[in-house]
Amino acid sequence: RLRVCGRGEAFPKISSNDGDPSGCIPWLPLYSFYLANSFLLVCFSKCKGRYKLRAMYVANASELRRVKRSVPEFLQSADARSEEQRKTSGLRVDGQSKRAEVRWNRDDEHDSRPDEPKLTSSTFALAGDSAHNHAVVYWTGKNSSVILILTKLYDFHLGSVTESTLWRSTDYGSTYERLNDKVGVKTVLSYLYVCPTNKRKIMVLTDPEFESSVLISTDEGASYQKYRLNFFVLSLLFHHTQEDWALAYSHDQKLYSSFDFGRKWQLVIHSQSHLISISHTIILFLSLLTTDCQYVTCRAQACSESSRTYPFSGYIETNSLVVQDEYVFVQVTTTGRASYYVSYQREPFVRIKIPKYSLPKDMHIVSTDQGQVFTAVQEWNQNDTYNLYISDTRGIYFTLALENVRTSRGLGGNSMIDLYEVAGIEGMLIANRKVENQVKTYITYNKGRDWRLLQAPTTDLAGNTIHCVLPFCSLHLQLQMSENPYLSGSISTKSSAPGVIVATGNIGSELSYNNVAMFISSDAGNNWRQIFEEEHNVWFLDKGGALVAVKQPTVPTRHLWISFDEGRQWTRHSFSAMPLFVDGVLVEAGAENQIMTFFGHFSHRSEWQLIKIDYKPIFTRRCTEGDYQTWHLHNQGEPCIMGQKQIYMKRRPGNYCMVGWDNSRILSAEPCICRAHDFECDYGFERRGDGNCLPAFWFNPSTLSRSCSQGQNYLNSTGYRKVVANNCTKGVKEMYTARKQQCPNRPPRGLVLTTHDDKLTANMGSNVTFLVRLEEGDSMRTNIQLDFGDGTAVSYSNLSWTQEGIRHVYHSAGIFRVTALAENSLGFDMSSLHLHVTCPVEHIQLLAPYVVIKNKEVNLTAVVWPSHFRTLTYFWWLGNNTEPIITLDSSISHTFSTEGMVTVTVQVSSGDSILQDTRSIAIQEFFKSLLLSFSPNLDEANPDIPEWRQDVGRVIQKAVADIPEEQLLVAVFPGIPTAAELFLLPPRNQSDGRKRTEEDLEQISEILVNALNQISVEFELKPGSRVIVYTTQLTLAPLVDSIPRHSSSAMLMLLSVVFLGLAVFLIYKFKRKIPWINIYAEVNHEKEQEMISTVGQNDATPKITLSEFSTQKELMEKDSDYKRTLIKL
Repeated sequence: RLRVCGRGEAFPKISSNDGDPSGCIPWLPLYSFYLANSFLLVCFSKCKGRYKLRAMYVANASELRRVKRSVPEFLQSADARSEEQRKTSGLRVDGQSKRAEVRWNRDDEHDSRPDEPKLTSSTFALAGDSAHNHAVVYWTGKNSSVILILTKLYDFHLGSVTESTLWRSTDYGSTYERLNDKVGVKTVLSYLYVCPTNKRKIMVLTDPEFESSVLISTDEGASYQKYRLNFFVLSLLFHHTQEDWALAYSHDQKLYSSFDFGRKWQLVIHSQSHLISISHTIILFLSLLTTDCQYVTCRAQACSESSRTYPFSGYIETNSLVVQDEYVFVQVTTTGRASYYVSYQREPFVRIKIPKYSLPKDMHIVSTDQGQVFTAVQEWNQNDTYNLYISDTRGIYFTLALENVRTSRGLGGNSMIDLYEVAGIEGMLIANRKVENQVKTYITYNKGRDWRLLQAPTTDLAGNTIHCVLPFCSLHLQLQMSENPYLSGSISTKSSAPGVIVATGNIGSELSYNNVAMFISSDAGNNWRQIFEEEHNVWFLDKGGALVAVKQPTVPTRHLWISFDEGRQWTRHSFSAMPLFVDGVLVEAGAENQIMTFFGHFSHRSEWQLIKIDYKPIFTRRCTEGDYQTWHLHNQGEPCIMGQKQIYMKRRPGNYCMVGWDNSRILSAEPCICRAHDFECDYGFERRGDGNCLPAFWFNPSTLSRSCSQGQNYLNSTGYRKVVANNCTKGVKEMYTARKQQCPNRPPRGLVLTTHDDKLTANMGSNVTFLVRLEEGDSMRTNIQLDFGDGTAVSYSNLSWTQEGIRHVYHSAGIFRVTALAENSLGFDMSSLHLHVTCPVEHIQLLAPYVVIKNKEVNLTAVVWPSHFRTLTYFWWLGNNTEPIITLDSSISHTFSTEGMVTVTVQVSSGDSILQDTRSIAIQEFFKSLLLSFSPNLDEANPDIPEWRQDVGRVIQKAVADIPEEQLLVAVFPGIPTAAELFLLPPRNQSDGRKRTEEDLEQISEILVNALNQISVEFELKPGSRVIVYTTQLTLAPLVDSIPRHSSSAMLMLLSVVFLGLAVFLIYKFKRKIPWINIYAEVNHEKEQEMISTVGQNDATPKITLSEFSTQKELMEKDSDYKRTLIKL
């Protein structure tokens, strides 16, 4: 899946690590946000069904453009991590966790030297918060002395926060004031936000378990105003220039906007949506449409349906939209294969070109700085490694930069890619690569064009010689970023200290996590020195002019180490009277006051300890121009890096002067003559053993873009392209640069016809957009014809008219063959697809006889409304069969071989919907039946639905007395006038033989007919309304019923007289008995019988069979004929 990943849930282990964030904005799930001139990163995560929000805002994004760090809080919420994870990451300390008791380590056994420079420090305990197991620290802004701390007690049994305390310091952390009385003594707070453009404005959210409110401060947290909310805020985002603009994302996935810093909120999106980013006045979000997603943009002030735009025409994968710098990426998956699209500077989307047979299983956008895209692709044959690709300026054409980069799993389960971008030096990357089952560390100075191993130090910390010969032995570095942004992680660099790299690593044949030490390079990775035998957290102080190191927080300490000569010498300083478990260090970026704050506990029972350290006394003076020297960037003596010679200004090692402001700058940058290493292989070309770039087997260099029209020019690749941001000139530049040539006239080739969403189904009456793409040929001189398959076609003089797609509406359901033809004077090409157009099935009815003869074939028919043609799939479930019969036809024939009741179910599949109908069928060797009619008042109460027919059938069955229930079955037919068929079934145990059973059925039927003829069978439909049951046999009946309740059937009796005359004529004509009783049995060839079967009968009888009610239209026609007959009579 295409996504931004990395530090935690952000970039895959690639970060500039450029200082510590000065302002924190809590956090959000699954997406990342990038603003135009500054940076806002938001990570969504879901734990135990609840979403949490994290966000970090850095006002000066120019220093963080290489890779942006995530996780601005010291810790994640308590319910998002396991207890073990809470012990080892973040500034959260679980008061119940088992921690080592206070003990003195070897460094603490000796007092400080008398001549040791003293640090000024003060300690403040957050009294009363010893039970709070979650704390978040906020420094309100650059050069501000205000620090805010929010502590919370998370109850793991209740699964919620039960207490909170807000603390405020106005003297850089020397003292703190408890603010609970200002926000409400009983108010439980959940998150605190600092406005990124005006750090004096603060917004605090209450915990939704207690209330939904927002507390607003405009004086750096000194006072607050409370405003009620009618929704629960899940996440909050601020605009990067408008300080009063904010967006809120609610728990029910709705979006709200505020233009007065949270005092009033208005609903922006009524339907459920997923917010992606905010840029200027534009909101970018995902609108969920069932299982599909679309990329939608709108303005915050007016986001109605009419004002929304859809930059990408089709549907995209859920969570695949990435908005980063000048690029927007989406993923589309069809037939199990993923395709990726990019929009550069918000231009139309173009499909990303990566080597043809990489067939990515997973793809991560690693970096988009320096005018190109780094992406990590896990190819079809990779499991624990990724290949690193680099693009051209537009982010379309990618070439391989490094194979088999190591990956690991982060706390959130995301893939963490071992790739690190060195801050302050453009084009310099460090990566861990898997080679022959060994992980080794490599470094590049030209954006992946060339890689080499790291040279190990020549001596260890004690001065002993290290024998390590390349390529069998080298230095290997751990490239993990800390889950806690206030711990340095395993590698650190800073743009204000170019060339200085501090990292945890080991020396040997491969990367190991045993016997590790701390190493430093002062010359951008050319030479390395060991500085500690154990792991330490290292931060840059004084704009990179000094380094401070503290042991890992697993052991308590009261000392820190400071170096002024890039790690060559370290001096020890005490910052606490007692050893402290250091949970984090806050270093204010850009402040003229040299202050850092340590956070931790003396023991697991103690309260939060906040130690303010002023390290200004360790400096003797401010640096002057004579305290600086020049430093030449190089790669093993090669001075040309990224096509230029760069000279930096750095403080002379060992000078105890204070830099104060950023003096690290490029003194000069002189362009170099272009050479081969300034060029990488172009798309479709691969570097061979001799260093030359030759076409890959799948790539045809003569292929030209369809936009290349006759009379125009195109750039014919030489197989090379200049590394993006490389500043070399002359030399081999002309030889390697693509050459301008005139476009030839070509026949069309590679015509592709698709729908805009790559689906081959559409709903009848909806717009279908067809896309026509031509791989080769002159698009301006190629005629395009499109036949929609329904008798209509269109023609275009050139391909430019079809860029937005060709729309068509189908007015009937069916399968249509759509054909595209591209033709010019030199040839033609064709492409076609078969489109299934359906309309939703509203109703289905299974037509089947109620009783059938055993071993006799029976027809089963499914009738659907509205009718379809060749676009439905039928699933027939017969009896207890575990597998259905699947057909495209709406009818099947089947033979039942076992007596009893059988359930038949038919399901019809149309698109993504399935409807079904079920019928129970009695299987017998023989049976008898009578056709029934009813007095007209029953028609007035007939809603013609299956449930009503079943209920009426049961009532009729009860009205027939003295007949065992198991031998009687009544089926009411659909339609009006209401009619039914009464079935007389043989008993289950036929101990007297078949002949005797048939005689019994004959006797029962005679009794029943007599009762019906005497109008003695009736039932009450509702109080005062009784319904008479008749047979449809032709018998004499009184024209006028003497009983008042029967007077309504006079016309029916008159009709019976007419039918009687017709029956007499038939008897005389054909000399056959009146078939008023239908006898059903198996065909017996030995004895001639006068029998008529419900299934497959050929003789004409007055019996109304079920097949005569096959469709609604026929039923309506019969109803009309019946009424016309009554009128004539």
